[in-house]
Amino acid sequence: MVEESIFRGVIDFLAKIGVYDIILPFLLVFTIMFAILEKTKVLGVENVGGNETTKKNLNSMVAFVVAFLVIASSQLVSLISEVMSHVVLLLILAVCFLMLVGVFFGTGEFTLEKFPGWTKFFMILMFIGIVVIFLNALDWLKFIFAVFIYWDSEWAAGIIFLAVIAGFMVYIVRDPNPASAKKD
Repeated sequence: MVEESIFRGVIDFLAKIGVYDIILPFLLVFTIMFAILEKTKVLGVENVGGNETTKKNLNSMVAFVVAFLVIASSQLVSLISEVMSHVVLLLILAVCFLMLVGVFFGTGEFTLEKFPGWTKFFMILMFIGIVVIFLNALDWLKFIFAVFIYWDSEWAAGIIFLAVIAGFMVYIVRDPNPASAKKD
């Protein structure tokens, strides 16, 4: 039988007082919102001693209100918790993959700067992963999976037929010599 440790008790205590359900989502939303407002300077800037600075008081108040509105909704808080846990897992997988790739690259420091194509590929892959995580958290993937689960041969034949027709139309409509049209 597993004994409960002091650290497990501390984590349970923090969960009971609402650190994970209220404080951490509030801090996350406040920080992200404040950073966006500071970076975009949406609420304006002011001159102080010849230096342009953002209106931190307005930015912080708007971020504060938005963060409170978010934690007022338990659905948004549960969505944030689920999405963040999956995004962290995605980041851990990316770091593990890069460590495995780095093992095969020798003794020097491994970066993807020399491989811009791979950098774009990984950025697109991470973006797709985050979109799928959000769709899963919102339960929208159930509808997409339902379409694929109930496919039969008629659906597949219909989609292949439409793809062939679309390809044929593109082939007919395209300009055979785009260079000659530019010279005129």
